[in-house]
Amino acid sequence: MATRAVTVGKVAHVEPGELAAFDIDGTRIAVANVEGRLFAIDELCTHEHCSLVDDGALEGPVVTCGCHGAQFDVRTGQVLAPPALEPLRVYPLHVDHDEIIVEV
Repeated sequence: MATRAVTVGKVAHVEPGELAAFDIDGTRIAVANVEGRLFAIDELCTHEHCSLVDDGALEGPVVTCGCHGAQFDVRTGQVLAPPALEPLRVYPLHVDHDEIIVEV
């Protein structure tokens, strides 16, 4: 399956310790800033599809869903705490001249 690079925004729009949501062709992607490093993941929790940006909290590399407490590692998408069982999809991301570019 072919991927394409999509510019979603500026690095300055995602402060350290924060998550920001971006819509790419109807798919919501979250960009997390972990101590200056950016990671792109699915924006919806795999348990009940709650928004990780609107309802969740980021602490270090761990995002906690505000609906039921599921936790994920934003670097790998892996589940760290239930009730979620399925990992988040992780998207390749790079920065070019302060632009966040996600491969979808």
